[in-house]
Amino acid sequence: MAALRAALAASLAVASARPPPLGLRPPSACCSALAGAMEPAPRWLAGLRFDNRALRALPVETPPPGPEGAPSAPRPVPGACFSRARPEPLRRPRVVALSEPALALLGLGAPPAAAAAREAREAEAALFFSGNALLPGAEPAAHCYCGHQFGQFAGQLGDGAAMYLGEVCTEAGERWELQLKGAGPTPFSRQADGRKVLRSSIREFLCSEAMFHLGVPTTRAGSCVSSQSTVVRDAFYDGNPRPEPCAVVLRLAPTFLRFGSFEIFKPRDEHTGRAGPSVGRDDIRLQMLDYVISTFYPEIQACHPGDHVQRHAAFFREVTRRTARLVAEWQCVGFCHGVLNTDNMSIVGLTIDYGPFGFLDRYDPDHVCNASDTAGRYSYSKQPEVCKWNLQKLAEALDPALPLELAEAILAEEFDAEFGRHYLQKMRRKLGLVQTEQEGDGALVAQLLETMHLTGADFTNSFYLLNSFPTAPESPDLDGFLAALIAQCASLEELRLAFRPQMDPRQLSMMLMLAQSNPQLLALIGTRASLARELERVEQQSRLEQLSEAELHGKNRSRWATWLHNYRARLEKDREASSDAATWQAERTRVMRANNPKCGGC
Repeated sequence: MAALRAALAASLAVASARPPPLGLRPPSACCSALAGAMEPAPRWLAGLRFDNRALRALPVETPPPGPEGAPSAPRPVPGACFSRARPEPLRRPRVVALSEPALALLGLGAPPAAAAAREAREAEAALFFSGNALLPGAEPAAHCYCGHQFGQFAGQLGDGAAMYLGEVCTEAGERWELQLKGAGPTPFSRQADGRKVLRSSIREFLCSEAMFHLGVPTTRAGSCVSSQSTVVRDAFYDGNPRPEPCAVVLRLAPTFLRFGSFEIFKPRDEHTGRAGPSVGRDDIRLQMLDYVISTFYPEIQACHPGDHVQRHAAFFREVTRRTARLVAEWQCVGFCHGVLNTDNMSIVGLTIDYGPFGFLDRYDPDHVCNASDTAGRYSYSKQPEVCKWNLQKLAEALDPALPLELAEAILAEEFDAEFGRHYLQKMRRKLGLVQTEQEGDGALVAQLLETMHLTGADFTNSFYLLNSFPTAPESPDLDGFLAALIAQCASLEELRLAFRPQMDPRQLSMMLMLAQSNPQLLALIGTRASLARELERVEQQSRLEQLSEAELHGKNRSRWATWLHNYRARLEKDREASSDAATWQAERTRVMRANNPKCGGC
């Protein structure tokens, strides 16, 4: 995909010295490392100092007795935020990749020049980052959380394929939680094996680092370790499962706590009949709030030392703002998360849990990257709406520590405004509007996206091409630029396929009749919005069937020429606000290149 190639190119191009994006820097408070020793002793990793504050501050369940080294059985975990766990060893683990910029966050130095030293370093990484051995001070545990999945409360979920290793304190005063994903079963694995395969692990490793270098707040990936151990998976969901190699990803974040962490207190859900494992434990909810605010939002703790309600309100306000900015960043790079359940929403505003994610190629606001999301709940255009819905569920989970009516007022006041501000600010930078803000900028962006949609333009390539847009009114390069822009638009056949109706004509006819006669029943099987989109598809398909390739080319040229005319006029206003045209042009180019990365197909 063009967008993913762009993300990976950005990941490789940006120097490791670049500071983390807003919201990624962890709090500075770190304590002395926990003592401990374990064989075999690490050498390269010996300097990592663990201080596992989460396990001290929050209740931890000790699994019931069992055979030494055997995973504990799946079970409800009431009255606890973590349960002790133990990674299950892999056969002959080996390093597939290390992210030096991510590992540098832990204070681990650059790779040595000598081949033998590099091999020893990788062997150590394979041993400890696979879970085959534990670092001194590590205390593996699995986190207990619940979640709303596809809009329905699913009850207890938890870390079914991930394990908290501990928290590393660095000389820079930072604290990083280390987590192994794919290290074996936990009490939350249900019927699964707690393993991840190499193909999905590579995807998570690459996208975590690419998103960071695109400037999007995200968890980081320090390593990807494969093995000769295998599990059986049906990769294409076609009834042909086969063995695949197991792999483990080392993930880093200030914390992996999420909205669903606070849903363990949820009473029985009226729709699903499920409840959280710790219903009625308001004491633990307050413990969690105190831990999260004091550790990750210390400025809020300092401003409201004695007023619990105001402290919790300030916390929810900041989580709302960070979430709004995060999803705005996603929309601006064409990222689709795929599984925006409440258990996949970070409490500190990071992108977490890379499952069936994707990036836009041809711009399609209704793009769905998760094959199991047949209703399109988590489509690209719905991501802001879903994040706001998830914040509503977080608000409900915080009640009564934060009165629900107060949280809902904060959500109504903050989310849409913060999202709109950040989204438009980012889009202005992608368009090179570096001097002024104009009231019509939102409309200009909307017209650009509509032009992309109608012409089947590639999202990433279109923005990258705009980096070289000739700004002079009579530029002789305009025709060549317009030709390059049109060349990356979809062909007639591709557009016909893209706008192909999703419903059978008889089903569409039935839905239209229901919309008139029984709107309540329509609400149960569909929505007016989805019906309107389907009608739009039918109309667009009809128009496309009557077009030739030459006619489509002419229409595309006309649409882009119209938008570029408006864009050039807006750029001229921006240039006029600068005292020096050359300085303005240089800044415009710099900002656009920083925000519109080059992809492999550009």
